Amino acid sequence: MSTLIIAIILPFIAAACLPYLYRKIRKVHIGWFAILISTILFIYLARYIPGIASGETYTHTVNWIPSYGINFTAYLDGLSLILALLITGIGSLVILYSIFYLSAKESLGHFYTYLMLFMGAMLGVVMSDNMMVLYVFWELTSISSFLLIAFWYQRKRSRDGAKKSLLITVTGGIAMLIGFIMIYVMTGTWSIREVISSAGSFTDHLLFIPAMLLVLLGAFTKSAQFPFHIWLPDAMEAPTPVSAYLHSATMVKAGIYLVSRFTPIFGVEATWFWLVTGIGLITLFWGAFNAVRQTDLKALLAYSTVSQLGMIMSMFGLGSAALHFGYSTESVVYTQATFAALFHLVNHSTFKGALFMVVGIVDHEVGTRDIRRLGGLMTLMPVTFTIAMIGSFSMAGLPPFNGFLSKEMFFTAVLTIGEAGIFSLDTWGTLIPIIAWVASIFTFVYSMIIVFKTFFGPYQEEKLEHSAKDPPIGMLIAPGILALLIVGIFFFPNLLGDYLLTPAMTSIFPTFAVGNLGVHVSAWHGFGMELWMTIGVVIFGFLLYKSRKKWMVVYRILPEKWSFNSLYSNLLVQLEEGSTAITNTYMTGYLRDYMVYIYLFFVIAIGGTLYYTGAYQFDISGNAEISEFEWMLVLVMIIAGISILFAKSRLTAILLNSILGFGVAAFFVLFRAPDLALTQTVVETVTTVLFLVAYYFLPDWKKEDVPRKSRNVNLIISISVGAVFTIVALAVQNGKLFKSISSYFEDSYELAGGNNIVNAILGDFRALDTMLEVVVLLIAGIGVFTFIKLRAKKEDESIED
Repeated sequence: MSTLIIAIILPFIAAACLPYLYRKIRKVHIGWFAILISTILFIYLARYIPGIASGETYTHTVNWIPSYGINFTAYLDGLSLILALLITGIGSLVILYSIFYLSAKESLGHFYTYLMLFMGAMLGVVMSDNMMVLYVFWELTSISSFLLIAFWYQRKRSRDGAKKSLLITVTGGIAMLIGFIMIYVMTGTWSIREVISSAGSFTDHLLFIPAMLLVLLGAFTKSAQFPFHIWLPDAMEAPTPVSAYLHSATMVKAGIYLVSRFTPIFGVEATWFWLVTGIGLITLFWGAFNAVRQTDLKALLAYSTVSQLGMIMSMFGLGSAALHFGYSTESVVYTQATFAALFHLVNHSTFKGALFMVVGIVDHEVGTRDIRRLGGLMTLMPVTFTIAMIGSFSMAGLPPFNGFLSKEMFFTAVLTIGEAGIFSLDTWGTLIPIIAWVASIFTFVYSMIIVFKTFFGPYQEEKLEHSAKDPPIGMLIAPGILALLIVGIFFFPNLLGDYLLTPAMTSIFPTFAVGNLGVHVSAWHGFGMELWMTIGVVIFGFLLYKSRKKWMVVYRILPEKWSFNSLYSNLLVQLEEGSTAITNTYMTGYLRDYMVYIYLFFVIAIGGTLYYTGAYQFDISGNAEISEFEWMLVLVMIIAGISILFAKSRLTAILLNSILGFGVAAFFVLFRAPDLALTQTVVETVTTVLFLVAYYFLPDWKKEDVPRKSRNVNLIISISVGAVFTIVALAVQNGKLFKSISSYFEDSYELAGGNNIVNAILGDFRALDTMLEVVVLLIAGIGVFTFIKLRAKKEDESIED
């Protein structure tokens, strides 16, 4: 097995071992074992940077279901390497932060197990070439994130947030799976690389647009795009390390990764361009607009994350316009939007991860995240303030921080796209830079709220649970490293661009010349329109921030009952009430009703299939003659079966039922099957005895007066089931599609050395099945013995008392 596949599996192995280590080794914090795994993975993946930068890709395959073309293929290129480094790098910093953030009283064994499961699932998503394997890991991210969000399961809001995220992301994942199946139908392969290599050859297929829409649905739900963004703010009920990891650097980037990976396949289509760009811009504006109204710092960061994800998504949509032109000098201009998207993908992980950790520090040290209770923390928490300022100003797009560079490139992309002359951009395209600029103003406003409302103004100690102070150094290392990266990337952006971003561009635009895909990033790019837009953002953003109390009334225009959260809650309530009403109609609590449902389904499904296919035809002319003894036995069994219906005591019913069993044993004797006859006799005898023993402990039986209507229904169903069973048996006998296997078992002496065919079948041909049946009986016997011993012990204790 290759080391690349081992890198994906290693976190799962760690997840299996961490609970054991947590129980056995108490002197060492379990988080140090987890950080060892993530750090090793980060160093290992970083070794691929030179090779990836030189244009190499790495592929390793392990067969899984080769007959269906489903294999575990790990594929590492520029795009997957960026995400893999973020997953392991940010993961290591988050684990380091969590070691000092979480209390030792927490269930740390579970926490780091879930975290390792999530890390492995995310690595599987970004490094899987097979679409079905990618889907498996995709759903594993949903499950593991559900466990992490609900880590504090004793809190109702944590449970509700986890449930909402699971419902929305899994629903999108199922849609994505259907889209993958459609792609397979069109191309005949599950390999993403093979699909990309044949891109353009199936754009006229009827399934092309439906597959595109379903794949986008999966991406939009996972990356919290409008209107599926509602799960992300509620997911903030998770511990802060979870928010810093899942909702800034990893899980929410899975949908963005999916869009970027499938851009070569669908990007040439106008529907893809407008959906990805349009939904991204709407999400960008809506998230920024709602972030300003939040009073909880973590909720503010949640909506800001939604907004930033929309910004990245829209840039990938804008960049897909380059595929419309094919490879040309004109098209390369539009690929710069994709470069900006990848750049901001990295930048967002740095400043948002740092900000989540800062909010966690504030909450940890003063006991609240409520902006209305905060203020004046700058002098009391100077290190925390410095990190918060760096992260917030980067998010606002101010120099000298990395967010400024990618935001300027975003402005360049929205200004340039109108010149493409495709997809009706000459008309609707004018709205793109306007929406982007307005959303950036709100981004500036909420970034200023984080800094000035938290760290400036009066210090309100009476409203805090603890006195403010900087946390221990261990809690500051991780956000401090991210803050250094924010500044370092601003001054040396082309190191990132040349070694990671340009190779990732090659993955998204495989037919373009590599040398033309790279972009030289410079902090100073002259007094262009982009810089004037930034200056306008600062001026108008500052004015809106200062006059915030005057215009906050706009948030009251839309009633709360019309919000997407309310719509989701109402829909959930309606679905629960509806399902309860439907369930109550058939879950009556009466065994008879359930048997009616089962038998009716059998009659309709099997009988209908027989009638529809014409398979009910049969011919009994070639059957053996029925002897007098057989007719007599049949008549006795019929009389016994009918008599059970009229029995007035349990004893009579049990004896009549035993006649049926012993009658079957007699048939085995007539058919010269002594072993089966003996087995049937023993089973029937034991069953009859057990019935009689149970009868001894049951109360007196009073036969219920069944309504005539119910009796008629019972009669019709009984006759129908009997008729269908009989027709099935006759049809099966007549419609032999394959050669009978009995001729094979006739050679049991030569094959197994057994003179008795039945014994040879049970002991040799299906020995494994027989062994498992014996195991089942053994387990059942142990269970019965245990119950008897428990009851005897309980009786002994009662006697002693």
